[in-house]
Amino acid sequence: MRILQLCNKAPYPANDGSSIAICTLAEGLADNDIELHLLAINTKKHFKPEEYIDPGFKKKTNYLSVYKDTNTRLLGALSNLFTKQSYFVSRFFFKEYEHVLIQKLKSVTFDIIQLEGVFMASYIPVIKQHSKAKIVLRSHNVEHQIWERHLANEKNGLKKIYLNLQNNRLKTFEINAFNQVDAIVTITDEDKKTIASICPQKPIHTCLTGINLQNYTPVTAPTYPNTLFHFASMDWMPNIEAVDWLMNSVWNEVVKNNPDAKLILAGRGMPERFKKLASANITIIDDVKESSEFYNRYDIMLVPLWSGSGLRIKLVEGLAYGKAIITTSIGAEGIPYSAGKDIIIADSAIDFVKAVQTLLSDTSYKQQLQQSARTLSENYFDYKVIAAHLISFYKSL
Repeated sequence: MRILQLCNKAPYPANDGSSIAICTLAEGLADNDIELHLLAINTKKHFKPEEYIDPGFKKKTNYLSVYKDTNTRLLGALSNLFTKQSYFVSRFFFKEYEHVLIQKLKSVTFDIIQLEGVFMASYIPVIKQHSKAKIVLRSHNVEHQIWERHLANEKNGLKKIYLNLQNNRLKTFEINAFNQVDAIVTITDEDKKTIASICPQKPIHTCLTGINLQNYTPVTAPTYPNTLFHFASMDWMPNIEAVDWLMNSVWNEVVKNNPDAKLILAGRGMPERFKKLASANITIIDDVKESSEFYNRYDIMLVPLWSGSGLRIKLVEGLAYGKAIITTSIGAEGIPYSAGKDIIIADSAIDFVKAVQTLLSDTSYKQQLQQSARTLSENYFDYKVIAAHLISFYKSL
């Protein structure tokens, strides 16, 4: 079987959630003897120099990328008002990538063409013109649902009007994409239910984001025990919203009862206003060079998400490293957890503060959570097994 994987970002090295999702599935497919071809947009925002790509990964995925500056611009956002397209989507369609895609389709006959996210769906007409392959949309998130959740909390009236317009266009585009493709792959059952309600006759398969567990050694004794950390890409709106809530609703209460409490806020694209929070109690790390070293240093993982959909890949990594994790119901979507046993669910500021207090004071319970987290990852997130199930689904198409 030959599969072409089309990506709206260069995934290697995998240093954020969506990159990990793309890379681990690519490796899982290749390691299951699929002839894989990966064609990525190498954006300015997430630029990955070619020399950084591992030769082994490059060879097994027939890796190829096309550079494009897809950053949002005020002029672009304003001029988009006079079109019917969503600015969220239109930034990712450009002639250079289209040309390379056409050449790839002319030179190789594919069985499956897998779109990594709805932002690559603009290329569906091109694909249909040049290939008879089955087109599958791998929906990392239900994108319009993310914005609907965010808009419910948006206070800026003018911004809310503009984003609501863009999200209505995005929703129309996303639903149209669902109906154009031959099948859909979701990362969580929650997203599968949402999409099935929109297009009930469409073949849909849930494919969790797996990881190579050999690369994750459980952390039994962190360098700085009882530290709290939030580690996520800080150029993604739900993560910014999460940190705002953590700082405004939780942190001051934690410090009242634990004056020596230490919080580490880490992730690429850290906003300047968060960098200004640095203090004796708060450490800011805006560029984590090595994830494994970071997880080995710090102790209790906080994932206070209130919007977004799909699976939180950093949370999956936290499970694999055997971290005690406090998150929300939204943050834990897609994880087959047992609340209180594998992770702690806290859906209010009061409950979140209580959960932090418990883990800072109860070492035995924290260790139980750590052991259960690792066991959960071993039972559900092996990348090669997950990819094998997806291949079986593809064969059924």
